[in-house]
Amino acid sequence: MASAKPKKKNPRLASGRKRVRQDVKLNAANTSLRSKYRTAVKNVEKAVLAGDKTKAAEAFAKAQSVVDTVADKGIFHKNKAARDKSRLSAKVKALALAPEKAVAA
Repeated sequence: MASAKPKKKNPRLASGRKRVRQDVKLNAANTSLRSKYRTAVKNVEKAVLAGDKTKAAEAFAKAQSVVDTVADKGIFHKNKAARDKSRLSAKVKALALAPEKAVAA
């Protein structure tokens, strides 16, 4: 076990200790939002793959708000958010324009 991570030293200054406390909180918040973002995008893509038009449209509406929130908070760049929304929108529109499959039962 020689490749263990070196232990981080505690900051001596009070301002440094406070910065560490703040970083822990910020990191947790950012991780949570990033996870929410990925889940929202996955939900839209799953609905599109399943061919469910209404579910895809609903998931896309929710995903738009999550993507905008993440971009506003600066977790992802606004251009990345716009690009992802555009791509998801194109998938949902393509699904809506696709002809209905006849189901033989």
